[in-house]
Amino acid sequence: MANKNLSALKRVRQAEKRRLRNQDYKTRIKTCVKKVESAVASKDADAALNFLREAITVISKGSSRGIIHRNTASRKISRLTKKVNSVVKSEAA
Repeated sequence: MANKNLSALKRVRQAEKRRLRNQDYKTRIKTCVKKVESAVASKDADAALNFLREAITVISKGSSRGIIHRNTASRKISRLTKKVNSVVKSEAA
């Protein structure tokens, strides 16, 4: 840790704040993904669609805030959408 330099001490405080904020948002993303996957596993199309909508919003905001990379966000959204679409198709058939 920085010792005496005031700007270094401030940077340490800022980094810790940002780390906690990023950690919190990443946890929200993971929770949303788990909700979608559990709805897909139980073959509940309505719940899966609702959770997918919520997950897409949270993931996109995380990407725009710089918490996760935009390609990672796009990949997560794509994979979740693919899983939900398979459940919706199987229920419609």
